[in-house]
Amino acid sequence: MNKTAKSHINPGDLKPALEDLLRLAKSHGADEAEAVGANGRSLSIGVRGGVLEDIDNSEGKDIGLRVFVGQRQACVSSSDLSNDSLDKLAERCVAMAKLAPEDAYCGLADADKLAREKPELNIYDAADLNADTLLARAQELEAAALSVKGVTQAEGANAYCVKGAAYLMTTGGFSGGWRSSSHGLSVAAFASDGDDMERDYDYKSVRWLEDLATPESIGIKAGERAVARLGARQMTSANLPILFERRVANSLLSSFVSAISGSAIARGVSFLKDNMGERIFHKDINITDDPYLRRAGGSHPWDGEGVAGKRLQIVENGILKSWLMHSAAARQLGLETTGHAARGMSSPPGIACSNVWMDAGAKTPAALLKDMGQGLLITEMFGPSLNPNTGDYSVGVAGFAIESGERTYPVSEVTIAGNLLDMFKTIRAADDLKMDEPVATPSLLIESMVIAGA
Repeated sequence: MNKTAKSHINPGDLKPALEDLLRLAKSHGADEAEAVGANGRSLSIGVRGGVLEDIDNSEGKDIGLRVFVGQRQACVSSSDLSNDSLDKLAERCVAMAKLAPEDAYCGLADADKLAREKPELNIYDAADLNADTLLARAQELEAAALSVKGVTQAEGANAYCVKGAAYLMTTGGFSGGWRSSSHGLSVAAFASDGDDMERDYDYKSVRWLEDLATPESIGIKAGERAVARLGARQMTSANLPILFERRVANSLLSSFVSAISGSAIARGVSFLKDNMGERIFHKDINITDDPYLRRAGGSHPWDGEGVAGKRLQIVENGILKSWLMHSAAARQLGLETTGHAARGMSSPPGIACSNVWMDAGAKTPAALLKDMGQGLLITEMFGPSLNPNTGDYSVGVAGFAIESGERTYPVSEVTIAGNLLDMFKTIRAADDLKMDEPVATPSLLIESMVIAGA
């Protein structure tokens, strides 16, 4: 195969099995049903010491079935698409549903919410990379990391290419499929000065191969970040401003997204459950979700229930404007779905964002460091802990001490803590937003947090 040979994966290949599955489910006693299928191919190459360390070459098809018997539901899945297997799968799923507890909110999405058109999102790149080319890219990635002075070892140098397709069909009349692709590179670098060793990493994942950064640039960045952390030590415990580097700042937005899940709100297990319509962020903060961004990692033509998506203003001028909801959560809350159902093979839909981001601010990260004066720049986090009911938050971090507005010595083995509601109110966004992740933010400054160090 050529370096960038074209190959295609077709969601329509799944349609006949799903049609059979729905017909069989009805014949075994289901009132309504939905079937989902996925097929895909992936090739991943890892190297160590310049030679092949591992190869993962996989291809397969999976199907899932959800049936409704009255207000009871059940889900099953399989990778066997034979006629006999489909019949047994449908029979078992209906039998399970008849024994399940009643759920007053379960059911297919309302017909008037279903997608009628398929937007062109440009999230599928037909270009393939063969094993030899991926091996060469992984070797270049590792070599670039090792070329940085002070780097003694690289691990996890990996290059991959993934193609996937999905198809959703329901007895309520929805039928549609879509496909996507992903190309990526990742590496971790270890640096040593003879006394201690530090590790850092870099990675990139994109829909289209032509959008991917070069292996050299990714490897060098991982190496330089590792070297910069040499000599790390603890800070003295204090209450100080914190700047979350862009690469880790999106974890704060992820915590917010989890807290506005309609399921969490309906169960009363979110620290934001009573804050709809209130200003929970600084007035300059705006947060948006949009499933229709072209070439973006979180884009999709419809959600896991076939519901049409839309651009959603979640936070406007600091005010919380919407939950994220699928049909069941919307029914329980007496609201309308926002098209955020996320469908797996073997369970009812969950809730997930698509492409969600916080708008950039006006100042550069360097200018925000000047505003901080003294504080901590966080470049990596380890094992965050969040109480979803209270918003209490803590996490182990590494980064750099800030003194007189400048980055100074590297810091490790410290923990920061605070409450997300308090943190949100003082967030200031830098101007370095890049839409390169499904959850994206610029660097974020928090006015004050507890630093537990020496």
